[in-house]
Amino acid sequence: MESYRLKNGNKMIIRGATAADAEEMLNYLEQVGGESDFLTFGPGEIKMTLEDERSFLNSISKADNKLFIVAVVADKIIGNLSYTGGMRPRVRHTGEFGVSVLKEYWGQGVGKILIQYLIAWSKASGTVRKINLRVRSDNTAGIYLYEALGFVEEGRQSREFCINGIFYDSIIMGLEID
Repeated sequence: MESYRLKNGNKMIIRGATAADAEEMLNYLEQVGGESDFLTFGPGEIKMTLEDERSFLNSISKADNKLFIVAVVADKIIGNLSYTGGMRPRVRHTGEFGVSVLKEYWGQGVGKILIQYLIAWSKASGTVRKINLRVRSDNTAGIYLYEALGFVEEGRQSREFCINGIFYDSIIMGLEID
């Protein structure tokens, strides 16, 4: 558990998510899914039961190439980051992450802090050697942040997202951990 100060002065804690967070996480995901079209899910699209979410959160702590962290302000989850590495030996060292922040906290540095935490964790893991992500090609703020943290564009997938009948490309980015 680590403590940070946001740009607005609020104290934020970054910690690993636990099974006890399951209900709040499901509520968080429902809210954040309705606040941004840049995520891979929208409102009502997370179909996990409370027990499924508890089981998922419990499973994370058993793997050395998975991470699920939450950003907490005043005992409320306001952001999260999940990283999942490959399951087989040849791809255990690499994986992809997703990050989200409640709209109320956009521009406060939450996403940057979560990603910096992931990078530090990856370097210390002894396992993770590459972090990947996909970002919608028109998410200029996200792309700028990822580039500022050292991620480089490695490719593009056309029509990766379809939102309200409109297709969007996805930029594939990566960061090598050495």
